[in-house]
Amino acid sequence: MAKVTLGGNPVNTSGELPAKGAKAPDFTLVKGDLSTASLSDFKGSKLVLNIFPSVDTGTCAASVRKFNEKAAGLENTKVLCISRDLPFAQNRFCGAEGIDNVLSLSDFKDGKFGTDYGLTITDGPLAGLHSRVVVVVNENGEVVYTEQVADIKDEPNYESALAAL
Repeated sequence: MAKVTLGGNPVNTSGELPAKGAKAPDFTLVKGDLSTASLSDFKGSKLVLNIFPSVDTGTCAASVRKFNEKAAGLENTKVLCISRDLPFAQNRFCGAEGIDNVLSLSDFKDGKFGTDYGLTITDGPLAGLHSRVVVVVNENGEVVYTEQVADIKDEPNYESALAAL
């Protein structure tokens, strides 16, 4: 399990992030129209998985905005913004913000994505939500970059994540 903080207070996650060079664990997540998306739907594309607790917090919203801005210029790359928010909340946020270069996906049904990627917060006030993580997957489905943000209130290192592409 990883030890991170929330505003300086220690919290734990359910496991470790996938190792660099490993195949990214498969997933099934819910899209805004309530259909599902799985890792295989993105075969042949590079992926930036921007994972966070809730789009209704300032830092999470900032990361979606920033990756949306950067995604417009990325070739053969999809940015997936993943949280346990209901798809309706994700749609509301993206609609209000004009977010259209990223795909919001929800792990609300069973939290299996968070468990499989080892990033579910297991204690503290955000227990059950995802910690702030970026995972970059190449077009062969291999993990090439991970970042478990040390304090959940901080933004990820956008430049390092995008450089891994």
